[in-house]
Amino acid sequence: MLFNTNLEEIIFRRHEMVESNELVVLSGYLGPNPVARLANLPINSTVIYGMYGDKGIQYRLHNALINCQLNIPHVNIYYSTVPIHSKCYIWKNNNVIKHALIGSANFSTNGLSTPYREILAETTYDTFQPLHEYVDRVMQNAILCTDLDLSFSNNIITQAINVGGVCQMSLLDNYGNVPLKSGLNWGHGTGNVVLNDAYIAIRKEHIRNCPYLFPPKQDFTTMYIAGGRSTRHNDLIEIIWDDGTTMDGLLEGSQDENGVKYPKQISSLPRKSLMGEYLRYRLGVPLGQRVTVEDLQRYGRMDISISLQDEGIYYCDFSV
Repeated sequence: MLFNTNLEEIIFRRHEMVESNELVVLSGYLGPNPVARLANLPINSTVIYGMYGDKGIQYRLHNALINCQLNIPHVNIYYSTVPIHSKCYIWKNNNVIKHALIGSANFSTNGLSTPYREILAETTYDTFQPLHEYVDRVMQNAILCTDLDLSFSNNIITQAINVGGVCQMSLLDNYGNVPLKSGLNWGHGTGNVVLNDAYIAIRKEHIRNCPYLFPPKQDFTTMYIAGGRSTRHNDLIEIIWDDGTTMDGLLEGSQDENGVKYPKQISSLPRKSLMGEYLRYRLGVPLGQRVTVEDLQRYGRMDISISLQDEGIYYCDFSV
């Protein structure tokens, strides 16, 4: 059977259908939020970051994964020192493979949550032994994430950040004010909003200054729905904040820059208010209250620095 929607839920529910006591995830790239969600599984999990051997790992993503390693007793996270781009999800019982999915979906929010973009397919029994040998060979060239020597990774980290750029995202409007009904105060606007809803505005100057940071909107045709029309889908992302907090996010909305459609704002998932509640907590502003320039001045920042850690994974620095 082949799957192209609801991939995250399939992975996190498959243990209910298969007798297993371990999930092994081999993924070219990792996102911290699916890894953290492994804490909810009643079985052990082994996660292997395949492309570490090619590109290393950026410091903030590494820290987020270290946090998972140290705080989830039944999860072990490894980095492959040999570049591996495969995506394999394997359920074992007493080290014997009972079920496996392979395909194109990375173990990240971006890789698992966009319908029809990635696929996973069930493997047949005759592939279990070759798959077992393949993963064993990868593990022979892998290191536990807590054993990483950052002296090797730092150069790669610096190069990767320079490619995407670090963008200073102002929280003020063009008049130097915090907008009353948008941005941090989106929940005080009209329409289908909830109190404390918030977003970070992506302006055209951000797109021009950091062209690799925010990808163009992709055409997504609802090909499986009768009469479906072509739309621009919103990319799901993961956000790592400077204090270690992580949340799922969305590059949503649409704006035109030189004939190309780009996202217009960054919001949080599954609730838009998650970001608003979090930033009010950082600012010391009560929930439900408007954020003002004075609040930002008292805190000591008027902007958020954003950089790309990996595909679909963003680091947001709101430190002072």
